[in-house]
Amino acid sequence: MNEEKSRNADSGILRAELNRYEDVHEGSLRPEFLKDFLGQESLKTNLSVFIEAARARNDSLDHLFLIGPPGLGKTTIAQITAHELGADFKVTSAPALEKPKDLAGILSTVTERTVFFIDEIHRLRPAIEEMLYIAMEDFELDWVIGQGVAARTVRIPLPKFTLVGATTRAGMVSSPLISRFGIVQRFSFYDRKSLSDIIFRSASILSVGIEKDAALMLADCSRGTPRVANRLLRRMRDFAQINGSGVITEKIVREGLLKLEIDSLGLERYDREILLSIIKNFSGGPVGAETLAISIGESVDTLEDYYEPYLIQAGLLQRTLRGRVVTKKAWIHLGLENLYQDNGALENEDQRFLF
Repeated sequence: MNEEKSRNADSGILRAELNRYEDVHEGSLRPEFLKDFLGQESLKTNLSVFIEAARARNDSLDHLFLIGPPGLGKTTIAQITAHELGADFKVTSAPALEKPKDLAGILSTVTERTVFFIDEIHRLRPAIEEMLYIAMEDFELDWVIGQGVAARTVRIPLPKFTLVGATTRAGMVSSPLISRFGIVQRFSFYDRKSLSDIIFRSASILSVGIEKDAALMLADCSRGTPRVANRLLRRMRDFAQINGSGVITEKIVREGLLKLEIDSLGLERYDREILLSIIKNFSGGPVGAETLAISIGESVDTLEDYYEPYLIQAGLLQRTLRGRVVTKKAWIHLGLENLYQDNGALENEDQRFLF
């Protein structure tokens, strides 16, 4: 059991590192102000009001909690918040904070109205979370001086700052921590129009031409995620440069996606392997998350955080009371609709599906 927890923790740290690696490469594509941020209209509208009100009062923004799958813009919104407020921006991730002194070191350097961003905040260690409570609520830092009977607690005042916490798993964040955030915003997957607009904007920054049909095709394959859209755009730029005229056309995109083994719904080879594993090994489901994770050689956390959100959002996978079930749409997408009918899933579908 301990080995599994350790493996899942290591997997989470690795995903956080990979996300930050991608963030570095996307730095030039990130907007600096809300007006340039495309999509998430409701979130932008509310946040702009809160930021403008804080600026008018010459006060720090309330602590901000951002929830959503990876790659939807949580880090970007944190940076934009700092730019809009004209404040310093400090960033870290929860797995990097191993001891209370790590958090104390960062908090001791914040200035008035600093925006302090903690990514993957659901992975905070309990001792660090306890220290954060006082910092968020009272803007003070609890510090223990001395040892044993001579130990005493000293409270160090902090400037008023804004903590921005981001998580892909809101259910793992403790209620006392969530309750200390004054603003809670949720990200949703992007629609085709928003993603195509993002692709055109990124292509302009990268100085590469792209046709409208090519941009729409990339949008369809981007899993509702700007990070994926930008990553695919950079790869299509490479194909256009070497195999084409430098302009990303529909033909370049079609050929490029084929070479990258990405299909029309944006599924990569591993996504299809997950669906095929459920179909071939478990007759289409239901199958428990742990059993499925073992069958594909992946951790449960990675399965639930990285792969399942899009498969569910795309209508290819459903979570039921008894486990995961591949939907009729997935069978058809994989060209296995005849097996779906033979499996008898149609007759039992209404009874087996939770939602």
